[in-house]
Amino acid sequence: MRPDAALPPMISDDPHFELRLARDEEDVLSAQRLRYRVFVEELGGSGAMVDHVNRLERDAFDPVFDHLILVDRRRDRKSLDHVVGVYRLLRSDVAERHGSYYSETEYDLSALKASGRRMLELGRSCVDAEHRGGTAMFHLWNGLADYVLDHEIEVMFGVASFHGTDLDALKLPLAYLHHHHLAPETIRVRAQPAHFQRMDLVTAEQIDRKAAMVATPALIKAYLRLGGFVGEGAFVDHDFNTTDVCLLMDTEKMSQRHKGFYTRKFAAARGIAEGAPGRRTAPHAVDGAASGTDADSGTDRGTGRSYAPARLDGDKA
Repeated sequence: MRPDAALPPMISDDPHFELRLARDEEDVLSAQRLRYRVFVEELGGSGAMVDHVNRLERDAFDPVFDHLILVDRRRDRKSLDHVVGVYRLLRSDVAERHGSYYSETEYDLSALKASGRRMLELGRSCVDAEHRGGTAMFHLWNGLADYVLDHEIEVMFGVASFHGTDLDALKLPLAYLHHHHLAPETIRVRAQPAHFQRMDLVTAEQIDRKAAMVATPALIKAYLRLGGFVGEGAFVDHDFNTTDVCLLMDTEKMSQRHKGFYTRKFAAARGIAEGAPGRRTAPHAVDGAASGTDADSGTDRGTGRSYAPARLDGDKA
């Protein structure tokens, strides 16, 4: 991996887990194998560079991103089975050298890039089925927090996904996000004109908030609790069988209740004082989203991706 990439600290309270950036080809291939199991086999996605023979979910951006991985030392590295959690990370300085962000295939990022702030694109986040419901996603979020602090990131963003492309079935959660969580104009990205899909499919008065929340993937709800926003317009991704929204989080505007989660360097997954910021809300909501088989599967394709079943690109990226 790139020599300028800072490594998050190793998890010390569980001898079976190791959290770090991918450092060789086997790490990246294992991350792609995990993504294949989740995004292709579980969620029915595909893509031009997906390798079905070797069971690898990959794209042209993989060499550009940092890959934050959770390794289970009990698993076989040689069979590419050792990575059980992953987040894909692209800093703005690296994106500038590369020439583009992954999310630009779906969203116009002009307003965000014009802000001049230090940004991080997230995506392709997912957790192995056997490690869902535990501390795996919490470990990944702690590693992400450390990476954000190390690189003084000011804005995080990425594509998050709702499973399926039936807009009538998704009209309530999409409209709720539009009417109640639309990003400020200074950082408001917009779906590319060629495939712009309106999200205000019903008026604010017609929204059943409870029904909208039930239909919203847990990963997206976790980002909203942290003070996240959405861009304007959705993108219907037939290749991945998802409907995508662009999530953004301004670390300066992060809800005060949860700001401590990103302003401390690193906190062990266990032993956090009861009631500490982010303990119940962010980690549990996100990991609870990771079933990979329904609207709460917790992945993200881009924001790397965060599937709303299982992608935040903030999970596609």
